[in-house]
Amino acid sequence: MELPRALRDAVDQALEGISSAELAHAAQRLSERYRSETRDGGFHLADDIGARAYLATRLPATYAAIRAGMSAVAELRPGFAPRTMLDVGAGPGSALWAAADCWPVIDDALLIEGSAAIRAYGVRLAKHAPVARVAWRSHDIAAALPETTPRDLVTLAYVLDELAPEARDPLVDRLWSLTADTLLIIEPGTPAGWQRILHARGRLIAAGAHLVAPCPHAAACPLAPPDWCHFSRRVARSRVHRLAKSADVPWEDEKFVYVAASRQAGTAPAARVIARPRTASGRVSLKLCQRDGTVAERVVTRRNGAAFKLARRADWGDALP
Repeated sequence: MELPRALRDAVDQALEGISSAELAHAAQRLSERYRSETRDGGFHLADDIGARAYLATRLPATYAAIRAGMSAVAELRPGFAPRTMLDVGAGPGSALWAAADCWPVIDDALLIEGSAAIRAYGVRLAKHAPVARVAWRSHDIAAALPETTPRDLVTLAYVLDELAPEARDPLVDRLWSLTADTLLIIEPGTPAGWQRILHARGRLIAAGAHLVAPCPHAAACPLAPPDWCHFSRRVARSRVHRLAKSADVPWEDEKFVYVAASRQAGTAPAARVIARPRTASGRVSLKLCQRDGTVAERVVTRRNGAAFKLARRADWGDALP
């Protein structure tokens, strides 16, 4: 997956004039903070160089994960056409761009971001976004959110991992109260990220939300540690991206986990593919989370005709009819 052309060009402009060595050093520091889930009271993106390192190395991946989650919602709710959006912990506006690409009818977005450094770049990038009205607010999301009207689409991407545990439940509850239709929460695809999503999922179900994706059911998750639910998207690396990460491979795989909940009930798929399919001559093995709340390994062979053709096309994260 690649960034939209307008966003890619805007990011390239924002990165002009920075040395590869400086960018690589900042990217390494940023990666260490994210991997260790550092919570020291400061922003991960506290300065200009850190913000630019994020644009080069993390924006493509977070965009891909958010866009994948939105695609799953759009597939199962083809009639959902959000006009208004709220994104909390917006960073450089990754969710704004993903939503505009998924639902071009969005014309009014409110983005809340506490870091002045990354918000400045978000404002700069958003000038090129195909959304008529984009407003930004500076706010510490660990505190109570500012008053605003409910929005059709509400997003919280890669934020819960940055908050102290006691701040997460109030934020999820508040976001649900501000959701007119659908709430999408995305976290890194780690065991810890999965646990955070599971907890948010439970609160949303208890609040009366209808799960849209990825879960085809509202029962307890059938997976147990050391297994965990997560998904993956392959992300194209630009030249600057490769230099910043000292990488030769022109792509990377972003692992993520998410939950989408709605005030509208929909039709759940029969199952979702929750691991990379394993293929061999004349057979495909699929790990499925099923509508009845169970997980199963299904082997589909050439003898199964149409089911085999469907299985051969299935990818990790796909919903199956």
